[in-house]
Amino acid sequence: MGTLTFAQGRGQEARKPRRWQLGAVLGALVWVAIFSSPAAADRLRDGTRAFAAHDYVTAARIFTDLAPLGDARAQAYLGYMFAHGQGVPQNYMLAAGWYRCASQQGLPAAQFMLGLMYDKGQGVPQDYVIAYALLARAVAGAGPDREHWAKIRDAVASKLSLIERVRGQQLAFEGLPGGSCLPIVTGY
Repeated sequence: MGTLTFAQGRGQEARKPRRWQLGAVLGALVWVAIFSSPAAADRLRDGTRAFAAHDYVTAARIFTDLAPLGDARAQAYLGYMFAHGQGVPQNYMLAAGWYRCASQQGLPAAQFMLGLMYDKGQGVPQDYVIAYALLARAVAGAGPDREHWAKIRDAVASKLSLIERVRGQQLAFEGLPGGSCLPIVTGY
């Protein structure tokens, strides 16, 4: 499936990729090659095994090494661990920051969890429109949890006026404003 552009349907020139698109694709491939190394994959696997075995301190140490390198899954795990105080002191601001990092990379689980934090005002200002936008993006990319996530999204939508809901849908479609995912320096 190709990317939709406003120029589609205007002729053959609309189908030609632009130089910046090719550069972005090549840049993404290089990024994946660098951060998808077997060593990083092994470390992530070690971290998820430690987490599954309830060895949260070991998992936190491993994820803390991987997350700053851009590993979205490690960032999401750290978000969860900070939100629940597992292996690290509970800190909603850091949880939201790590979820934001993974969310900006398109990880649906991180988008869902960050949406819940905006709904509850945990570590971020309470904002139902942003919560709805994040939850809508998460549902769009959800796997087996889609039905449950859709119910949560719809519950948040029930808190919004029509104008707010339309704004949330617009944000979900266009993407939330970027910026730094972690506004504070973390050291663990």
